[in-house]
Amino acid sequence: MGAGTKGSRTRSRLVVAAVVLVTAVAGLVVAGSVRGASPAAAGQEPADDPACGPTWVTAWQTSPQPGPDAEAAGGRFGGRTLRMVLHPQSTGSEIRVRLSNRYGRVPLPVAAVSTATTGTGAGVRGGAPRPVLFGGRTEVTIPAGAEIVSDPVPFVVQAGLPVSVSAYLPQEPDRVATHPVALQTSWVSGPGNHVDSSSAAAFTPVTAWFVVTGLDVLAPRAEHAVVLVGDSITDGVGSDPGEDDRWSDALSSRLGAEGGAARMSVLNAGISGNQLLADAFGVGDSPATRFRFDVAAAAGVTDVVLHIGTNDIAEGRTADQLRAGLVRFADQARAAGLRVFLTTITPSRTGPRGTAAAQATRTAVNTWVLAQGPAHADGVFDFAAAVADPQRPDRLTTAYDAGDGLHLSAAGYRALAGAVQTGRLTGSPCLAGGAASSVVVSGGR
Repeated sequence: MGAGTKGSRTRSRLVVAAVVLVTAVAGLVVAGSVRGASPAAAGQEPADDPACGPTWVTAWQTSPQPGPDAEAAGGRFGGRTLRMVLHPQSTGSEIRVRLSNRYGRVPLPVAAVSTATTGTGAGVRGGAPRPVLFGGRTEVTIPAGAEIVSDPVPFVVQAGLPVSVSAYLPQEPDRVATHPVALQTSWVSGPGNHVDSSSAAAFTPVTAWFVVTGLDVLAPRAEHAVVLVGDSITDGVGSDPGEDDRWSDALSSRLGAEGGAARMSVLNAGISGNQLLADAFGVGDSPATRFRFDVAAAAGVTDVVLHIGTNDIAEGRTADQLRAGLVRFADQARAAGLRVFLTTITPSRTGPRGTAAAQATRTAVNTWVLAQGPAHADGVFDFAAAVADPQRPDRLTTAYDAGDGLHLSAAGYRALAGAVQTGRLTGSPCLAGGAASSVVVSGGR
């Protein structure tokens, strides 16, 4: 394929994505005006391609699942302030915050939201936290079953530098959207509205994310995102808390090291216990069910990688059922104009995943992915071969085993990231050449 033909097809695919995503994100409420550029970032458009001007890209997100209802929470959130710590992967001049009431059965009022650069512990630095508005107002009510995006906030974000988003909930959510396996520390306050406080004094640590599910950044040049969808292996179970050792982190590092057009925002949509073929209260919605929130709603998304199946095997699902589920997801992603990549299922000898029937199912699915997957997807990555013991391919290499025979160590997650053929991803063509664009905001941080 010639370079001109490939570029034309890529642009056509992105146009389709833009049209489809507008209709795909039902349930996502945009509270403020959404701008493709701002006076703060004016003058950044490269002369040779106006499409490479400032654009929004999701720089961080997490996939929630139903958390405790109001009675079970016992006043844990009502009348208190959440201070969630986020690690953005893109640099930009403005931000938008996404809040979730995806599993609420009644509307969720949020009385105030702020953002600041993370300091020591729960403290923030760089002056008082900056207000986040919704339709020009400090308070917002999120409809049941929905997520809401804030107005743009002038705020300089640097990739890798953590940002704290604080939200005051005046009453207990009937069911809080939560991601329990954050593998890093965030904070919940004692009683009171502390969104404007720079101090850490009112807060105690938590190891989950609540309500805050996304952070968009206005990048100075158009940047794309890839969403990694999966279960606890994508969620990073087995890696070191606070060390950013998930395979999503390792892939982000790879793309950053390659630089230029290879760079993308890598978004983690893993949920521990997740299944390809079932929605389950304790382990979240299936990838197909949560696609509109966890994939289609991401700003700048062009690619999605699906790594899932081990929990379905443990539940006794057949190879034919898994193959059909993979095809359905790939078709769903392609219908949204996205490039989609499938992966083989990593090995395990533990519990119901280690029976002869389970091993046969995994082998059958992986053989199909390698042989037939390219007919349904834009590529396949052989994750199983990347981490299996060469002498015993039905189990993990010792150095890659986190210790339970299923989840991976930090080295194992780096091996998964290493199995991704980064040249197959869309990348961010506007970043070709590695030329950095300055981010300038009047009065921003």
